[in-house]
Amino acid sequence: MTIYKLGEIATVEISGVDKKIKDGEIPVKLCNFVDVYYNWAITSDLEQKFMEATARTNEIERFKLKRGQVALTKDSETRFDIGIATYIADDFDNVILGYHNALITPNPKKLSGKYLNALLHTDYARTYFANNASGSGQRYALSIDALNNFPVPLLPLAEQERIGDIFSSIDQKIALNRAINDNLEAMAKQLYDYWFVQFDFPNEEGKPYKSSGGKMVWNDKLKREIPDGWSAKSIFDEMSVQYGFPFSTDDFTEEVTNIPVVRIRDILDNTISAYSHEETDDKYRLNEADLLIGMDGNFHMNYWIDNIAYLNQRSVRLRSKQNSNVSIVQARYDIEPYIKAKEQRAKGSTVGHLSDKDLKELKVMVCPNRRMRDALDSLLYRIIANRKENLCLTKQRDELLPLLMNGQVSVNYHLSDN
Repeated sequence: MTIYKLGEIATVEISGVDKKIKDGEIPVKLCNFVDVYYNWAITSDLEQKFMEATARTNEIERFKLKRGQVALTKDSETRFDIGIATYIADDFDNVILGYHNALITPNPKKLSGKYLNALLHTDYARTYFANNASGSGQRYALSIDALNNFPVPLLPLAEQERIGDIFSSIDQKIALNRAINDNLEAMAKQLYDYWFVQFDFPNEEGKPYKSSGGKMVWNDKLKREIPDGWSAKSIFDEMSVQYGFPFSTDDFTEEVTNIPVVRIRDILDNTISAYSHEETDDKYRLNEADLLIGMDGNFHMNYWIDNIAYLNQRSVRLRSKQNSNVSIVQARYDIEPYIKAKEQRAKGSTVGHLSDKDLKELKVMVCPNRRMRDALDSLLYRIIANRKENLCLTKQRDELLPLLMNGQVSVNYHLSDN
């Protein structure tokens, strides 16, 4: 296996295209830092999600996305967020790469973009980027020299293509699960809006309750009308609420132990970034479908997906009680506007905080119909199952990568078989 510098087998360019819309420039769609960061591949179905911007003709020529290229995050507030790559899987007419990213165009006679994308996701690449990042404190960046000098172990082109196809197939399944979950979450939100905002849940005759003249009564706690027979209660009445355990950061380790710790940073991605040897009570252990809320900075909210992790301090978990008709999905949508409003009000301060007092002021609606909880729970468990499968696929992908790269595992099919 021959080692080449990336700049010898590809063209690397740093994008400076910003997010502004300027008079006299050409309208474009912009593939931004977050699009690169969160997608293994950029496909045509993502185009509708890209933001609108404008660019000059020469910027469009240089940074228009083409199949076979690789985009990479170039600078960020932390070392961990730079050097994250994505493969450009389709040709785009009107999508260009935004700033804080680099665009890599491989020499097609020597380097496969799919292979390069897979290589850039290995610990080998992550270590190189961490060691070659410039800056400290506020921002870290990869220079054009650091990118051009990245050492690429070059396999025969056919072998590169086979390796790239394997990981593209895995990513297609991950992307499909994400798309299914987007639809499931949209369905859950739509049901919530029909039933708990418009109050047009099915009445005894199967007709929409409020639209069909269902009786509405004033509720002093919510300062609004709700259906007759419904009530409003504190989340502490209808949910099991537990604050996280004050784990000592001195005891955190990357070594896998029987105490995986969930910190605020882990909530959105359902990941674990630290382990501990510290003993703690089982009441801090999380369950599948718990709702987690970060209480510092950005008040992240998300459903958890396993039964083995423990919650760290400055986060809180809400868990549905068996005897309650309030689904954890309903509870989330009931309280989310108040959490988000608190987050916005805190933007001007150094760090925003959610307090015990804030949480005790949160209310949820309680309806007498258990079937409404069951319907929302059913959607949630399908979402969680897909998330768990994606984490498993990601783990398999990350473990398989180095084995393929160093030849411990071989690829035994031909491209013509696909």
